[in-house]
Amino acid sequence: MKKVMLLGGNYFQMTATKAAKELGFHVISVDYLPDNPAHKFADEYHNVSTIDREAILALARELCIDGIISYASDVSAPTAAYVAEKLGLPGNPLSAVEVLTHKDKMRKFMIEHGFLSPRGSSFSCYEDAYDFFNQIKKPVMVKPVDASGSKGVSKIYLDTEMRQAWEQAWKYTRCGRVVVEEFIEREGYQIAGDGFLVNGKLVFAGLMNEHFDCLCNPLVPIGESYPSILSEQLREKALAEIQRLLSLLGMKIGAINLDFIVDSCGDVFILEIGPRNGGNLITDALREAREIDLAKLTILAAVGEACVIPDNPLKENLISTYILHSLENGTFDHVNISDAIREDILLMDIWVKNGDPVNRFEHGGFGLGAALIKHPDLDTMCARMDHMERYIRVITK
Repeated sequence: MKKVMLLGGNYFQMTATKAAKELGFHVISVDYLPDNPAHKFADEYHNVSTIDREAILALARELCIDGIISYASDVSAPTAAYVAEKLGLPGNPLSAVEVLTHKDKMRKFMIEHGFLSPRGSSFSCYEDAYDFFNQIKKPVMVKPVDASGSKGVSKIYLDTEMRQAWEQAWKYTRCGRVVVEEFIEREGYQIAGDGFLVNGKLVFAGLMNEHFDCLCNPLVPIGESYPSILSEQLREKALAEIQRLLSLLGMKIGAINLDFIVDSCGDVFILEIGPRNGGNLITDALREAREIDLAKLTILAAVGEACVIPDNPLKENLISTYILHSLENGTFDHVNISDAIREDILLMDIWVKNGDPVNRFEHGGFGLGAALIKHPDLDTMCARMDHMERYIRVITK
């Protein structure tokens, strides 16, 4: 029985743990939070920080693993790449993974290779960041270079807002660097989704519309819907640029999570490419929509087994993910669900109980639950997701 080590055991990472068990592998779950829900589905759990590369490497050697995965997590992706390189296991180059998991390194690489990118830079000193802010056009995005879940991200217009934006970003950076860059106005939806690489080729791309809640924080995604409404021409243009970037980096195998926008001129701006599956049940949604199980493919790739993607979808349903969240600080009471959508909910897990304190949805860490929802047609799907507060609403007291 092959042994696969999964770095992280949170709710979204349960998908990988269950997939590995269904494939018949021995699953080793690792992180520093013993109460994380995915651990109970694994064969064994070890309390080790997933960013401690040497400790994870020592554990991997001791357990004689056949593969290692950072599923739905940028934080531990460099650790997985480091261990795979050291042990000669399947994976992607550590150098490429480190570029993709640090926003400033990613931007620098893209600019050096002729990709469209907003003007920006990273700083460890507030005064330098403030001076740069005054040199570029507004609005400006301020964000930590190495955080996920939209933690510490701000969009600002005035120099009087810069100090607070800096302090928010600084709170979430682990390496002590903050990005300041020009904001690019998009045309239509931001596009998200997961793709899959085999022998360096992007053989699958499940592109999805990304949705935000403007009643709360318009910078934090509250869900994704499949399929994307992007035109075929723009889809091919975007995927060609993504493939070019992955090839230049030397990425070879496994899942990627992607985010990009298209501006009013039809120019494609790659925002992020994560060297891992997406969170927010993206992989689960694509499985429901296309019957392509990227979680299982990720496991197979990690242990060196063949990964086969069907040329044509077995089905193509309209599916969205949705993150339950509160519009205000308070105490959780219940979730209102409209009869207009109730029968279309395929899955809903609520992580809090009556009386628990909840926070306004300022970043992904304040999510209160997750859902998968089917839709009868594209227009209905987009209309629902753009105003989901009319259908699903967290009630506080």
